Amino acid sequence: MVLDFYFDFASGYSYFAARRIEWLAAANGATVRWHPVLLPALTQVTGVLPSPVVPVKWKYVTRDMQRTAQEEAIPFNPAGAFPQMLIAPGRAMLWVRANHGEDAAVSFARTCFQAYYADGVDIADKAVLLGIAESQGIDGSAFLASLEDAAIKAQFKLGNEEALAQGVFGVPFVLADGEPFWGYDRFPHLERWLSAARRAA
Repeated sequence: MVLDFYFDFASGYSYFAARRIEWLAAANGATVRWHPVLLPALTQVTGVLPSPVVPVKWKYVTRDMQRTAQEEAIPFNPAGAFPQMLIAPGRAMLWVRANHGEDAAVSFARTCFQAYYADGVDIADKAVLLGIAESQGIDGSAFLASLEDAAIKAQFKLGNEEALAQGVFGVPFVLADGEPFWGYDRFPHLERWLSAARRAA
């Protein structure tokens, strides 16, 4: 079974999901395909306003993220610039995948999430991304050049379009063999669905 995991580095709930998705998959004999997307590109098509631009909603969301982190003992100390658009990390992950493989790309993504949401480091800063890449043995000059690579930009844009075509309209979003689950609060549903599917198999 394959779990297609769609996320935006700018989403705190994506961070929570990223900490749990591999465990869920491993516990149920599944594998995960990580797909970075840009939430505003999805909401622009659906007509839904992102939470940070709706003050009454954002006030609740910030409180809910703190509560979720506290209840699940997840480190949560977002960078001071949070919330913000985070385009470079998604593009960088795609380049890492293309040049260093899936495992390296997932490791890069998880390290970015850790840096931004637990360590309070701004991953919009290219110097920070460079440091993360180099810590994983990736050549720094090639990595920096990739952030402005037209082909990588086009690939990231195409990834958003493909996500929409699959019915993905928010993050985090998981397609479990095509079965959709939207939001970190639906992970208990996903876990039960995976467990049932595993027993049925």
